[in-house]
Amino acid sequence: MKGKRILLVEDEAHVVSFIQKGLTEEGFSVSVAFEGKSGLRLFQDGGFDIIILDIMLPDINGLEVCKEIRKTDPVIPVLFLTALGTPENIVLGLETGADDYLVKPFKFIELLARIRTLLRRVDQAGNNADDSGDTSHVVRIADLEINDETKQVYRDGTEISLTSTEYRLLYFMARNKTRVLSRSEILEEVWGVNFDMGTNVVDVYVNYLRKKMDARFDPKLIHTVIGMGYVLKEGER
Repeated sequence: MKGKRILLVEDEAHVVSFIQKGLTEEGFSVSVAFEGKSGLRLFQDGGFDIIILDIMLPDINGLEVCKEIRKTDPVIPVLFLTALGTPENIVLGLETGADDYLVKPFKFIELLARIRTLLRRVDQAGNNADDSGDTSHVVRIADLEINDETKQVYRDGTEISLTSTEYRLLYFMARNKTRVLSRSEILEEVWGVNFDMGTNVVDVYVNYLRKKMDARFDPKLIHTVIGMGYVLKEGER
């Protein structure tokens, strides 16, 4: 992963120095912005592989920055840094489109592990897309079609626009259709980190999917199994 370009948006100089020094030694190229607006300008110049984004910034906060990023790029990994480690703040950050979060203070080795996990996901998705001769990447359930090569999702012939996290959640559920998936299974597979089980991030993202791909269509495909989790299967109209 050496040579990957990282955009770091963080206003605390000592945190910037700590992160930049460590990542540079690991072979990454790090660009720094100390404010949200300047971070957005750097992002718009393009060419980054991942964004590390502090929530508390002196002008516009990281949540707003993330929302702006997601308007034009739903795929680039975004890792939030936050001193606000409560479940509510974590979920709020993820709701804006972030892929992961790290609570301050943190160890560099933990930050590095999170970065590598997020970058590995992107690389694996790209490798899957290159295998154009394989038809196993298409999953169909009722009128739902998921093409894991192109990352496109359709219901009844209508394309459904999903964020990268929403897509990972849907694809995981689709690959395990008819099987009840617990929240802990979903957290481990979709986010790949040990989240505080006090958060309701799974429920939040399941609701996002329901609004986008179930609300206007029949049959309903996402079902809640009380006390157990969620299942994707063809239900009654």
